Amino acid sequence: MRFTTIFRKAPIQIGHLQSSVKLLHSLPRPRPRNHTNRFFRKPKLVKTQTPEAKVYTRDTVSNIYNILKYSTWESARAQLPNLGIKWDSHIINRVLKSHPPMQKAWLFFNWASDIKGFKHDHFTYTTMLDIFGEAGRIQSMYSVFGLMKEKGVAIDTVTYTSLIHWVSSSGDVDEAVRLWKEMRGSGCEPTVVSYTAYMKMLFDGGRVDEATEVYKEMLRSRVSPNCHTYTVLMEFLVGSGKCGEALDIFFKMQEIGVQPDKAACNILIGKACKFGETSFMARILVYMKENGIVLRYPVFLEALETLKAAGQCDDLLREVNSHITAESLCSNDTVEAEVDDMESSDDSRIISSVLLLKQSLVAVDHLLNQMKDRNVKLDSSVVSAIVERNCDRCRTEGASLALDYSSGMGIHLEKSAYLALVGYFLRENELTKVIESVKEMVKAHHSLGVYQGATLIHRLGFGRRPRLAAEVFDLLPDDQKGVAAYTALMDFISQQGVQRKQ
Repeated sequence: MRFTTIFRKAPIQIGHLQSSVKLLHSLPRPRPRNHTNRFFRKPKLVKTQTPEAKVYTRDTVSNIYNILKYSTWESARAQLPNLGIKWDSHIINRVLKSHPPMQKAWLFFNWASDIKGFKHDHFTYTTMLDIFGEAGRIQSMYSVFGLMKEKGVAIDTVTYTSLIHWVSSSGDVDEAVRLWKEMRGSGCEPTVVSYTAYMKMLFDGGRVDEATEVYKEMLRSRVSPNCHTYTVLMEFLVGSGKCGEALDIFFKMQEIGVQPDKAACNILIGKACKFGETSFMARILVYMKENGIVLRYPVFLEALETLKAAGQCDDLLREVNSHITAESLCSNDTVEAEVDDMESSDDSRIISSVLLLKQSLVAVDHLLNQMKDRNVKLDSSVVSAIVERNCDRCRTEGASLALDYSSGMGIHLEKSAYLALVGYFLRENELTKVIESVKEMVKAHHSLGVYQGATLIHRLGFGRRPRLAAEVFDLLPDDQKGVAAYTALMDFISQQGVQRKQ
């Protein structure tokens, strides 16, 4: 409000100055504002809402994996649609890559094909193809490959590389070469991974000239070799006794900016151990010491044995792998003493050390495959420990491998190992493996027991496998074919109306 307006509303008598001044001080004035509260607003009451927990993809994949692994397919098929998940290629592919049991992975793959709005792409097809290839099911792998062609799914270099790898791993090098030519003819350009895998296959198959031509073609195509490519070349040269040329590549690759990694060093040390190349091993160990790279435990033990056999000092090896020396070798003395008492082989000591100290079951599988090829027979207690540990970890492949190895080598396991196999294969519904375990148990002169035999017959019979139940009954010795076994046998026969031919 302006002062001029105030003066008009209140007339002032000029003649009376004192009263005028008094009147001026009594004029109405604007109320002072509180500037501190000028922008203050009373907060509105907002209803607090509990934030929804964020669901991560890894948790979703883990949940689906557990359903597939620990439930029957009938139960899993009923649970999957109720998870409230938007099924897409990424989720399906992640689940398949988590490596559920192979049979359930295939059932899940086919189940996903029927989801409304979903269609498998080359990622999911290639992963399913890898699962069959890794299991050695080459024909099943080709069936998936045929489905890709039939459905018109784009087949890229990654798919062909996977096919070539698994076919060559099965020993069919000629078929792998045919696939390589088919890939080139279809217009798929090889990557550094494709070239490297193909070169390794040719080197391992003894086709050195062809592998050399592939390497030259790789360079002409301006595809830069990576660390794995150089490792394949050096591995071949060391195996051929050309350690000098391998060292030249080892140092030249560093000059062009490609540093040997932990995998490369472990592969080269392992190869040098097989051929007793201790001087080459020393040069690699110096590089590892300078760059803080260590050996895997099985390779360390192999290198230690090689140096001892050659009568050379192992100080550099222990210095590079001081963590192993400090943590494991003190415990390994006890293990070695026990193995020496059993008069076991060096291979038994290596496997028992890896198994008991490092829990590296994947490494144990690799060593078992090698010893099976070399016809090396391990101690029964070592194989029994491997079987029980694989059953405890729910590793079907590892347990099956140990069982096949023991049966092939004529090794009789301990009774606890056979019972662990029977129980685990029953839970996994691998009923043919159950019968195989019982047969090996009988061969080893172990008694299944009256109660356990009757329970197994009952379980197989009511699992709609009467032939297997009858086979278990025949495997039982006469003194264990008591009332319980006959009752279990007749119970499911009477329920299903199956008459067993005598």
